[in-house]
Amino acid sequence: MAGGGSASNSSSTTGVRIVVAGDHGTGKSSLILATAADSLPTNVPSVLPPTRLPVDMFPDRVPVTIIDTSSSLENKDKLDDELKSADAVVLTYACDKTSALARLTTFWLPELIRLKVKVPVIVAGCKSDLADFKQVIGLERVMPIMKQFREIDIDTCIECSASKRLRISEVFNYAQKAALYPIAPLFDLDARTLKPRCMRALKRIFIICDHDKDGALSDAELNGLQVKCFNAPLQPSEIVGIKRVVQEKLPACVNENGLTLAGFLSLHAIFFENGSPETTWTILRKHGYNNDIRLSENHLLPPVIRTNHQSVQLTSEAVEFLRGVFTLFDSDGDGALNADELDDLFSTAPESPWREAPYVNAAEKNEIGGLSLDGFLSEWALMSVLDPVLCVENLIYIGYAGDPSSALRVMRKRCVDHTEQNTEQNVFQCFVFGPKEAGKSSFLHSFVGRPFSEVYMPTTKEQYTVNIVDQPVGTKRTLILSEIPEDAVENLLIQKDALAACDIAVFVYDSSNNSSWIRTIELLGQVASHGESTGYEVPCIIIAAKGDLEPNPTALQDSTRLSQDMGIEAPVPISTRLGDFTDVYKKIVRAAEHPHLSIHREVEVRCIN
Repeated sequence: MAGGGSASNSSSTTGVRIVVAGDHGTGKSSLILATAADSLPTNVPSVLPPTRLPVDMFPDRVPVTIIDTSSSLENKDKLDDELKSADAVVLTYACDKTSALARLTTFWLPELIRLKVKVPVIVAGCKSDLADFKQVIGLERVMPIMKQFREIDIDTCIECSASKRLRISEVFNYAQKAALYPIAPLFDLDARTLKPRCMRALKRIFIICDHDKDGALSDAELNGLQVKCFNAPLQPSEIVGIKRVVQEKLPACVNENGLTLAGFLSLHAIFFENGSPETTWTILRKHGYNNDIRLSENHLLPPVIRTNHQSVQLTSEAVEFLRGVFTLFDSDGDGALNADELDDLFSTAPESPWREAPYVNAAEKNEIGGLSLDGFLSEWALMSVLDPVLCVENLIYIGYAGDPSSALRVMRKRCVDHTEQNTEQNVFQCFVFGPKEAGKSSFLHSFVGRPFSEVYMPTTKEQYTVNIVDQPVGTKRTLILSEIPEDAVENLLIQKDALAACDIAVFVYDSSNNSSWIRTIELLGQVASHGESTGYEVPCIIIAAKGDLEPNPTALQDSTRLSQDMGIEAPVPISTRLGDFTDVYKKIVRAAEHPHLSIHREVEVRCIN
């Protein structure tokens, strides 16, 4: 495709900031002065003030500010700050000093790694006119050394001379282009292939442009993409040329319908091989992508205005969209999405959002690891509650074309639900408290159909499970169980809004162990007291776990008396080993739907602003 689009990344609005660094006497200031002025003064200052280059020096007409630096020890902190805030770095060495190469490898490149500088780096060999060409360092010696430092995005290496004005403008042209159109995020120079996140974004763009959904971009569709991104149509001969270039590499990538996805990706690989990353970057940015190859904020959900006491849930429009997506990607029609089908579904997102905590293994799967429709919708419900912006972002990646704000609904405050004695929510978050070895994890695992395990594995951080619970009246509610490790309770309750996102609290204890019961009552008291003092009161249910063991008589007697005193339901007996749950999950949902029935309080519910 033809290039020529203007730059539109984050650094282009205020210009590109290029920091020049290197040893004393390597020619940093002379390089800058020779670029900015018509002549080089006899006496060059040791460090120049920021130098702004005119926009007409660069094809993209994006202003460039060059920052000179000192390598002296007393200016080390300032140098570090400048390097960290750079859009690109020019690292200088003196061509006439054979020791200069060692300084690059033993100090400067390791220093950039230490500072975690991720921007493009241009290595500039200055004073090339002074080099003894019998001992000249030479690019053929420099480039192999550069490849040893793969943590650094070394874009290119140029030898130049400020006094002879040789290739000095190229240094900053390369630096500006590398800042505006960095290669490293999109293309693997060693493997000569597009990087995964780039391929995923381009696949999404391909699907958007393939209006007739025939799996290929026709001439008209290619032209539509060209006009959108570059404000100028392709000539018929140019379209023929594009197809010919792709066919020479991959003959099957062009068919009677046009350019296939494989051909589209191959075309972009060719752009990089030909040194034209700006073409791919322009197409990505015109479709809303930023330098991290994610959709930028202005293409996502506007700020969600809500208090901590409000939940965010998917709208019916979003749920219907997800039902259609599930059916579309269930290619074998077995009513579940296997790992390959899920990978295909999220192949237009930067990565699958469900491969990491808290979403991995949060929902119920069948015996071969497939995710049912209920499990699929449950994962999305969990994401909408925990991270609404990430939820909408991924909805857009997989094809949601509506207004992003139409995908989510901010529910009314929970304190209003308590006062009104009903709720509009259909997704409830339950905090699961309890002492160690009470059976909290088994309780969560059973909720998503995992078999009971005799092996005790202590929970060290918060974990989630989520599922849909069928209610007696035929309605469906989504329940999120969030296990709070015993050791984390104290730190949790330090925060005033610790219980703001909680719809109901469950307290699990080992019914055969009196010490477990005593600790549970302590936890219940802490949570209830915190709720009363902050206004974030929550309904509570006590669960007597390990019902297959002999109950502790003291715990049994005390639990009955306590539930009567607090005005809440008696402990619900369960046995995860035997699979006996006495409809406990339905009881949790019912209590969350009618919170006023299970809140022990001595004061009126207060509405938190």
